[in-house]
Amino acid sequence: MTKAYLAALQTPDISDYEVQDNLTELADLARNAGLEVMDTIIQKKSQAVAATYLGLGKILEISEMLTGADEIIIFDDELSPAQQGNLSEMLDCPVIDRTQLILDIFADRARSKEGKIQVELAQLEYLLPRLSGKGKALSRLGGGIGTRGPGETQLETDRRRIRKRIADLQSEIDTVKKVRQLQRTGRQRTHAPLVALVGYTNAGKSTLLSALTGEETYTADKLFATLDPLVRRWQISKSEWVFLSDTVGFIRKLPHTLIAAFRATLEEVISADLLLHVLDAGHPQVEQQRIAVEEVLREIGCDSPIVNVYNKIDIVEDTLITSPEDLQVSALTKANLDTIGARVSKFFADLYVIRNYRIPYDQLALLTFMHEQGEVYQEKYHAHGVTVEVKLKRNAADRLVKWEYTK
Repeated sequence: MTKAYLAALQTPDISDYEVQDNLTELADLARNAGLEVMDTIIQKKSQAVAATYLGLGKILEISEMLTGADEIIIFDDELSPAQQGNLSEMLDCPVIDRTQLILDIFADRARSKEGKIQVELAQLEYLLPRLSGKGKALSRLGGGIGTRGPGETQLETDRRRIRKRIADLQSEIDTVKKVRQLQRTGRQRTHAPLVALVGYTNAGKSTLLSALTGEETYTADKLFATLDPLVRRWQISKSEWVFLSDTVGFIRKLPHTLIAAFRATLEEVISADLLLHVLDAGHPQVEQQRIAVEEVLREIGCDSPIVNVYNKIDIVEDTLITSPEDLQVSALTKANLDTIGARVSKFFADLYVIRNYRIPYDQLALLTFMHEQGEVYQEKYHAHGVTVEVKLKRNAADRLVKWEYTK
């Protein structure tokens, strides 16, 4: 098994607690990639060294720790191409960063054609600037960590061919976007709301989706177990149902290349009427994870309403202190799952209204708007216009107040 040494730079704006927490998460990532974590190295410095990231003294300290047998150094922050090449030469072993490690895990987890396209695009965009002048250092990585997917073969091609491949992948991503838009349009025609599960990786989203919908989905106790979004019908009550979507898990310092590549997938989150933010109640850094997810949601431009759902309460000994608006459940034991359905039902009851309108014949475009935006219950034609009973979102109904009437 490859031995991994983890390295981090602690600048004055980063607390001891934060750097240790980041390294703990990096260790989890490394183990999920099949590595044996040997030790961690932290350097406190005002800023990173431009050429080598760490100072020469700390690099020498790391070098003395190495035995020269199947070892790798993983940095918690993204390294520049020059830093990565210089460190690899100086330490005489493979050097990667958190971004490359996450990309490697995604490459290993991707199963569908869509997932593989998105991961390959992110990998190539990460590797492209690292080809110039650093071919020797990168080629030493060989197979395995940091080179899964396109890495090993693409490094042997020139930049022009890689750019061509990136363009082809982006074209395929555009096709994925169109397909997903058609799927969303089809769902919108049913006028059923879309609820999306979001959360930190390994928070239990897939298990919760299975528990709520009664349909089996792939689950595993590992980071990024599922990359492909799933949409299932969730029957909240005998007369009410919604679409429930599961999405890729988030993580702190999620690579920007991945966010860009998975934007077609993440559009499921952006278009959702309501987000259920699933949190691991048993994790010691649960609130830090909540903040990390919220930061990613802001980055992708998502402003949908959010309900926090603290999962895994079956493994929590002490009573959780959260907002009265937050829910506490166990997807595994199905404890309190009814509270989720009740909250979602109340949300949409407040969001939608049933109104009656009298539309004159010279304003029939409004009738088309009602059919597109809501669920028409009754439509009657009279001498001077059309009377309509329709269920609409409150903000859409407010735009039609001029034509509203009371039966």
